[in-house]
Amino acid sequence: MPRVIVDVCLKPEILDPQGKAVKAALARLGYTGIDDVRQGKRFELTLDHEPTPADLTAITEAAGTLLSNPVIEDVVSIRVEPSAPPSSPPGQLPAPAPAPAARPAAPGGSGQ
Repeated sequence: MPRVIVDVCLKPEILDPQGKAVKAALARLGYTGIDDVRQGKRFELTLDHEPTPADLTAITEAAGTLLSNPVIEDVVSIRVEPSAPPSSPPGQLPAPAPAPAARPAAPGGSGQ
């Protein structure tokens, strides 16, 4: 099923303490050359049909009023991700990964 992705970020003039904390942590961990970090949020709207122009207009309207706080946030992007072919038939979970091979017992041990 197609998804519409809506990305929202704080307006540039709004202080972003979380972004500042992440920037400081990145520097402490040795990641250099990062000038600024701004936090945001992402909404994934899964549709049961291909989006029409009317759907995108409605989603854009909702993004500006419900998904974001227009006083402090900007909607930075709205995009459609095409449907991906299902990896498993509907209603069926993918097969579990094979269990790791059993390790041999330690030498001289009883194995239990």
